[in-house]
Amino acid sequence: MVSAAISVEHVSKRFGAVHAVDDVTFDVEPGTIVALLGPNGAGKTTLISMILGLSQPTHGSVRVFGHRPRDRAARERLGVMLQHVTLPQSVKVKELLAWFRSFYPHPLPTDHLLQMAGIEHLAEREAVRLSGGEQRRLQFALAMAGDPALLVLDEPTTGMDVESRRAFWNSLRSFVHDGRRTLLLTTHHLEEAESVADRVILLKGGRVIADGSLSKIKAQAGNRYVSFIAGPRCTKEEIEQLPYVRSVRYSGRHVRIQTDRPDDVLRAIILRDLDASSFEVSQGALEDAFVALTELDDRLEERGVTR
Repeated sequence: MVSAAISVEHVSKRFGAVHAVDDVTFDVEPGTIVALLGPNGAGKTTLISMILGLSQPTHGSVRVFGHRPRDRAARERLGVMLQHVTLPQSVKVKELLAWFRSFYPHPLPTDHLLQMAGIEHLAEREAVRLSGGEQRRLQFALAMAGDPALLVLDEPTTGMDVESRRAFWNSLRSFVHDGRRTLLLTTHHLEEAESVADRVILLKGGRVIADGSLSKIKAQAGNRYVSFIAGPRCTKEEIEQLPYVRSVRYSGRHVRIQTDRPDDVLRAIILRDLDASSFEVSQGALEDAFVALTELDDRLEERGVTR
């Protein structure tokens, strides 16, 4: 039986009276790409630190490929790119890569790492003299040095411009989509998570409030959208009096209605003979689901309901 790449069993972490992580349980199967998302203070960083063995749970257990995170057998299969990293002084890029490669039994070639991170031209430069975006790409190469079976990326594109972010994700896709590697990532750029993840785990207040495929998360949020072009005789009052409307966004004459009953909204538009055309029904983006599910959890907390 193949061990889960990551196994988190009833894990809690307390700092005094604060529950940073509260009874979290999930497994990550080998070969999957999982986005760990949540608002600031949700417990993402604390949870990742326990998965990496940087801190210990107050309760529960964490395993990486069946081993404790601090075991050598786990560390040899792990690559990590953290959000806040200090690079050593007076060390060239290629020297730093050589040092990291020495930690692993089967490292990737230096030239391959430089090419994959798009920093071939920076090999002779001191690491601390790189720009913020270049340093992040170097950190990506360092995370890949051991040819990891599990890659953990914490806000990997922080400090990168749009072009660098696009190049980073293209490199990452080519690296992980062979089915041999597992990826756990956090990011505030939800469109990035949506473009690469097989599965989303949504944390809030240290608890898992949603877990599943992208389609499942979107369906759980219940967000559907009816979009159309409003003609000159179509008024905001008519639109906002339609049934089952949660919210409406206007962009010039373009109207986007959020609803959990799109068929009924369309039927009402037709029966009421609204001046509208170019209809489209769509499911919301991951960002829409993220907002909807966190707001739902807020409302449940206000009512004293636990999920």
